[in-house]
Amino acid sequence: MKEYMDNGVKLGWLLAPKTQRVAIYRYQQEAEILESSKELSGEEILPKFVLNLESIW
Repeated sequence: MKEYMDNGVKLGWLLAPKTQRVAIYRYQQEAEILESSKELSGEEILPKFVLNLESIW
């Protein structure tokens, strides 16, 4: 994910279905780890986008 961020990606998600964890990567910030979240927001990068995680877990 570091390579993506170094190349200008502003928002990235790494999903770990077995542990139900999500690492949220934001440009020039530390990764945020969520556990058992039901959905992810596209935040200001994709304002109306919401990813439902219930079918993934």
